[in-house]
Amino acid sequence: MRYATPRDPDAGRRTSNTIPAEAICVVGAGIAGLACARRLASRNAQVIVLDKGRCPGGRASTRGEGAQAYDHGAQYLTARDPRFLREVESWRRAGIAAEWSGRVGVLHGGVATSSEGSTRRFVGRPSMGAIARHLARGLDVRCSTRALAIEGEPGAWAVATEAGASLGPFAHVIVSAPPPQSADLLERAAPDIAAALRGVRARPCWALMVDFDGPLPLALDGAFVHDSHLAWIAREASKPDRAAGERWILHASPEWSAAHLELDAGWIARELLAALTDALACAVPSARQAVAHRWRFATPDPVLPNPHLLDEELGLGACGDALGGPRVEGAWLSGTSLAEALRVRA
Repeated sequence: MRYATPRDPDAGRRTSNTIPAEAICVVGAGIAGLACARRLASRNAQVIVLDKGRCPGGRASTRGEGAQAYDHGAQYLTARDPRFLREVESWRRAGIAAEWSGRVGVLHGGVATSSEGSTRRFVGRPSMGAIARHLARGLDVRCSTRALAIEGEPGAWAVATEAGASLGPFAHVIVSAPPPQSADLLERAAPDIAAALRGVRARPCWALMVDFDGPLPLALDGAFVHDSHLAWIAREASKPDRAAGERWILHASPEWSAAHLELDAGWIARELLAALTDALACAVPSARQAVAHRWRFATPDPVLPNPHLLDEELGLGACGDALGGPRVEGAWLSGTSLAEALRVRA
């Protein structure tokens, strides 16, 4: 597996004559893009995946390592569709996913209530980022490569990058970025797909990674928070193979995040810690560290009715959780659906 980064002198500078004409470019190395690329590669297609981040995963990623690791995006995944359940079971057999048996419930006005039900929750091991790394294995994933435009014509598409490169030619280009970014990329080459994506609003989320110097007064490992600036909180150490400690993730509500999207991260951290105190209706331990991270495009609203968008004549398409559903499962199903719909000459 190779992730091209700025330390790689060839990153972002590969010329068109290094890429077969029947190659496929997938923009975005989140779960949808990686699922699409893996399914295409399994049919012997020559796939290149571009991503602006330093490593694959998108929101299904992890920040830090060991005792400083936080699943600051997707907290867990569920599997309801039989196809995705089979995939998750394969991840479990490979040792990169496990069931999370943490106590999950609701926190409302200082009262914590455990949720009763049969929901099975799974996490990557030793982190959520392990799932993306597993999906990316064996693929040509070029990270730190931001796509700016899709140029050319059907059968000979090129992807212009921020580094000034023009990668191609590609028989197909698949975009799996958040809806606003995907629409921007597809605006000129596939205006109908772009117009459909313009109908989806991507709601933001401020996430706070907190290391407390003592346990929270809460008999839950994860909680959906009601009547609060917060929407969700979770204890990292309650998940399989995580380091011990009192590291917590706090997710602000979409409404609060949108209203404070451009504010200073230090102010956000103080406000969300205050919101946690209010939600628990008691004092919380001192925070050794509190770092806020802004997910500008976190949750699609609404989800489009089709599992993917594809213009077969143009050879251009889009996938992601805005099509499959706002969960890891939806992203995987969308990427897989698009890969299966493509007519690929290997």
